[in-house]
Amino acid sequence: MARLPWIRLAFQKALDEIGAIASVGTSFSLEVLEEHFDRGVELLADDLLHPALPEAAFKIVQQETLSKVEGQLKSPDHLFRRALKADLYPKGDLTLRQPTPETVKSITLKEVRDYRRKIFRPDLTTIVVIGNISPEQAKSLMEKRFGGWKATGPKPETELPPVPLNQQAATAVPDPTRVQDMVVLAQILGLTRSNPAYYTLQVGHHVLSGAFYATRLYRDLREEKGLVYMVESALSVSKTRGAFEVVYACEPANVSKARTIIEKDLKEMQKSPVSANELRQAKIILIRDIPLSESSTYQIAGKLLGYSMLDLPLDEHMIAGKHYLAVDAEQVRDAFAKWIRPDALVQVTLGPSPH
Repeated sequence: MARLPWIRLAFQKALDEIGAIASVGTSFSLEVLEEHFDRGVELLADDLLHPALPEAAFKIVQQETLSKVEGQLKSPDHLFRRALKADLYPKGDLTLRQPTPETVKSITLKEVRDYRRKIFRPDLTTIVVIGNISPEQAKSLMEKRFGGWKATGPKPETELPPVPLNQQAATAVPDPTRVQDMVVLAQILGLTRSNPAYYTLQVGHHVLSGAFYATRLYRDLREEKGLVYMVESALSVSKTRGAFEVVYACEPANVSKARTIIEKDLKEMQKSPVSANELRQAKIILIRDIPLSESSTYQIAGKLLGYSMLDLPLDEHMIAGKHYLAVDAEQVRDAFAKWIRPDALVQVTLGPSPH
């Protein structure tokens, strides 16, 4: 069912007739009733594998992208995120690449088609089916509709290379629309997702934040000192890279005061075991989040896709739960002492000039 532009409405009508919702791109999805599953997958596969990519539509999307990029390059939020990456990652890192109006204008439809053939490959694709269907039925229907999809040429590299540890840096990004500052303190971690220390750091991160006044950062910065409006820590680890950050919002005069307390809390985590109550609470939060993260079919599918992309077993949530329960206070202290570097944090501020 190869489509031409003038029958795009007919394609949408075909989806409407079976009550289906479909989307395609570098990720694709389908939501449809059980009795129309085969037809829905047929339409999804056709949309993904046989796009028309007409010249007229390309010109429209190119102009829309050009306008978006022109606005983005002037956006303080974009400049804020870019400054953080520039301070964290080495010069020339792939994450520092960005489109410009000139590069968008220079793209041709042939380049888009060639690129699509290169990166849309079955050997880079994972399909998850959630619903009232047996694994055998699901596999049969996927093979029926996607079985003709073949990969050609060398498999492209899709993982970012490892990066060295960052050095301390500070960047201020002005934003005249803000009356308070948004601040990120971040560092590159020297571990990847396969390292068991990931689970220990997760427990420690949840001692720092995640339960408002019951966790250290909120207690020390907001409840006791009233220095910030919000504060959270975050741990982001992939197959090849890892990062730890603390984000907070405050008056410009409080930026340095808040940072001093954050560094103090991080160093305390490195020197002394957390209390029994803090450890128990962090574990409860992490264990509670496991079933909550599976409260919808979309969440289940997303979790399974995430495991696949990280080369993790499909029962990773159960494995993680066992790790969290086994962590003790001394292990949290030792993990923070090994991996967290309070004196090497990158600081990026968005808003008025910090004091």
